[in-house]
Amino acid sequence: MTVADLWFDPSCPYTWVTARWLMEVRKVRPVEVRWHVMSLSVLNEGRDDDPEGDPEGYLWIPARICAAVQRDHGQQALERFYTALWTTGTGDWIGDLRTALSAAGLPVELAEAGLGTGYDDVVRASHAEGIALIGGDHVGTPIVAVTREDGERVVFFGPVVSRAPTGEQAARLWDGTLLVAGTPGFHELKGRPHEEPHTT
Repeated sequence: MTVADLWFDPSCPYTWVTARWLMEVRKVRPVEVRWHVMSLSVLNEGRDDDPEGDPEGYLWIPARICAAVQRDHGQQALERFYTALWTTGTGDWIGDLRTALSAAGLPVELAEAGLGTGYDDVVRASHAEGIALIGGDHVGTPIVAVTREDGERVVFFGPVVSRAPTGEQAARLWDGTLLVAGTPGFHELKGRPHEEPHTT
């Protein structure tokens, strides 16, 4: 079994599309996906600009709740909550946090974790773990670290896709990504300009 550790900011629509792709990959390849929170708010701390347009710090809230779910309820609960965030709302962005917690079978009181700083250290530690694997500040969300059966580890940012491939197309993207990202000396590959993400 190959393990794919995914570090994600729960509010990023492109990351959600990548996560859906990984969910498809595990249907056609022997892959186990493990979920870890990261934060665009942490990533962008200290910058003069605000690339996420979040002066009020709202993006901290879903990241903190994910950290609470990850720490207190585990991997499967985090996947359920993350999925519910994107499938119980309008489809173009995350839905209501309490509704998503309820849909994931989790206590709705966990929503309160988003309003305080009690889980900030958990967010920062998980974020730092993912960033340390890829090194530097040249990437965003998501980060994927793949541990193959032979123990070899391949780490990459993305892939950034606007539509989640399914079936054999998902498998081909998986195989190709591992091939390219696992090549010694490889650093970057870009495609066409971004389209709006298809989150549903």
